Amino acid sequence: MKLPIRCPSCEEKLKVSKLWCETCETEVLGKYSMPLFMQLSGEEQEFILEFLLSSGSLKEMANKMGKSYPTVRNKLDDLIEKFKNLQDEK
Repeated sequence: MKLPIRCPSCEEKLKVSKLWCETCETEVLGKYSMPLFMQLSGEEQEFILEFLLSSGSLKEMANKMGKSYPTVRNKLDDLIEKFKNLQDEK
C-alpha cells in the first residue's frame, strides 16, 4: 500500500503525527515532515533503488530497463531537480 503524501481533501502535504510499534504497541506522537524519499512516486522510488543496486551505473540501468542512456540520464536529472524543489519547500 502506498503511503499518502497529499491531503485527499485539499491536496496540501501531509505530515506524520503518529508512529506505532505493532509488537509492544508503543506510540510516538509528534509533528514530523515526510522524508523526501517518501514524497516521490512509487516509480521514482523504484528508479532510485535500481540506481543504487546498479552502483550508480546509468549504462547498466539503461541495459536493464531496455532504454537508451540519454533517456535514463534525463530521468535521473528530473529526479535531481525534483529533490531540489522538495528541499526548497521545507
